[in-house]
Amino acid sequence: MNSIFLAAQDAISQGILWSVMALGIYITYRLLNIADLSVDGTFALGGCTLAALITAGINPWIALVLAAAAGAAGGLLTGFLHTKCRIPAILAGILTQLSLYSINLRIMGRSNLPLIRTDTIFKMISSATGCSQDTAVLTVGLVMALAAILLMYWFFGTEIGSAIRATGSNENMVRSLGVNTNTAKILGLMISNAFVALSGALVTQSQGYADVKMGTGAIVIGLASIIIGETMIRKKTNFAIRLMMIVMGSMIYRIVVAVVLQMGLNTDDLKLFTAILVAVALSIPVIMEKASHPQTKNGGC
Repeated sequence: MNSIFLAAQDAISQGILWSVMALGIYITYRLLNIADLSVDGTFALGGCTLAALITAGINPWIALVLAAAAGAAGGLLTGFLHTKCRIPAILAGILTQLSLYSINLRIMGRSNLPLIRTDTIFKMISSATGCSQDTAVLTVGLVMALAAILLMYWFFGTEIGSAIRATGSNENMVRSLGVNTNTAKILGLMISNAFVALSGALVTQSQGYADVKMGTGAIVIGLASIIIGETMIRKKTNFAIRLMMIVMGSMIYRIVVAVVLQMGLNTDDLKLFTAILVAVALSIPVIMEKASHPQTKNGGC
């Protein structure tokens, strides 16, 4: 029981770090209504960029900003392929993801780069305050997640942010009003992937290494966090509450995974379990809607 409790504590910290990625995916998946599969590549891009920079002696905080900028560049590539080259969004994301694998290898010079002997944000905070590194991870994760929520809440209430949201809701109508929907899509993809790369950079520092394959399955994990969070709220609710529930969904997902692993699940089956969890989470709203609106029998009312 004690081991499960400790695993749940670590899962909460990891869930908060990964929630920044889920917030980024929410921008494309819900606001832009685009299936962006470049996430797996940009998540690793953020981690690989940060690892290469801090091992070269760059300050971890500066490296964190540059990692997010690299993710935005990845989103720009996807947006360019989708809007300018007229490539479907799903295929554009796959092409970006595929190209980023080689780019990440070029950035690090090898497939795996440890950070054991280099300073990270969490090590710096732990040394300065005397707290444990786990506490530093939790604190930084909370601050980053809260900052991301506040930034998204503010930005998507501005004229530009509203244009991005409107583009996802009704692109033809927005275009008729004179809004450049291609620009809105590119900007949305850049912001989304910047958050994804930022999450990858934070996770890299937390786990102590970067790997070119660390983003594999990130899109599914992000969707799981979003769906789990959305099942806990009503359809019509405040935008800020929705964002906070995504963070909560990410933590719940990590706790469930940690508990299941402690109960003896083979790690080789983890991705299968994740796929089943996402499928169940996606099915819950449909089942609840059918239960609340039962079909009338024999045409009666």
